[in-house]
Amino acid sequence: MAPENGSFVTEFILMGLTDQPDLQIPLFFLFLVMYVLTVLGNLGLIILIGLSSHLHTPMYFFLFNLSFIDLHFSSVFIPKMLMNFISKKNVISYRGCMTQLYFYCFFVISDCYVLTTIAYDHYVAICNPLFYNTVMTTKMCCNLMLGSYLIAISSAMAHTECMLRLAFCDANTINHYFCDIFPVMQLSCTSTYINELEVCTVVGINIFVPFVTVFVSYGFIVFTVFHISSTEGRSKGFST
Repeated sequence: MAPENGSFVTEFILMGLTDQPDLQIPLFFLFLVMYVLTVLGNLGLIILIGLSSHLHTPMYFFLFNLSFIDLHFSSVFIPKMLMNFISKKNVISYRGCMTQLYFYCFFVISDCYVLTTIAYDHYVAICNPLFYNTVMTTKMCCNLMLGSYLIAISSAMAHTECMLRLAFCDANTINHYFCDIFPVMQLSCTSTYINELEVCTVVGINIFVPFVTVFVSYGFIVFTVFHISSTEGRSKGFST
């Protein structure tokens, strides 16, 4: 009989990307280069925007946050994955797995909503240019970012809390290279019905809201740009 609560598993084994020894070192250097380039690129953009006063605009404020998120998102699982390429046993503790899952969910959801705010910023800039400075104030931009992060925090907490209620008895090998929701959920020796319901609800909302907002925003943008009479005006609209 499955335990009512608690977890008997203290660590998980990550299967990784491949089990072929001759590919471990090449993959290590490939992902190391990709990770370094990602960190340097995002860090460079963050520093550039922070130090350049003429870039202190709503658009670059959102790009600053997007780079911040991408920088930390890549750091959630790539360093651990690099260690696993050169280690004999790809082990992650139970607490480490839950922590990784939380931050993975947080940064993915944050990324979705920051991209949504960028779409809204573009919509205001192109469809209502005369009201842009009135609408996209510093307070408005900060509120949009705060809302994005609060939604991400609450959604990530919901995913993690539901995962923490599961018990893991014997199986502890995750068929993935990091602690993602479904690969971990498959190892549970208790019912995952509540988890599946929660994932469908939260993920559904966090896909539907950004998708509709982005789709509608860019739909209005395309409609507005095509109604600009001059070719130069259309080119400027699309370049924005």
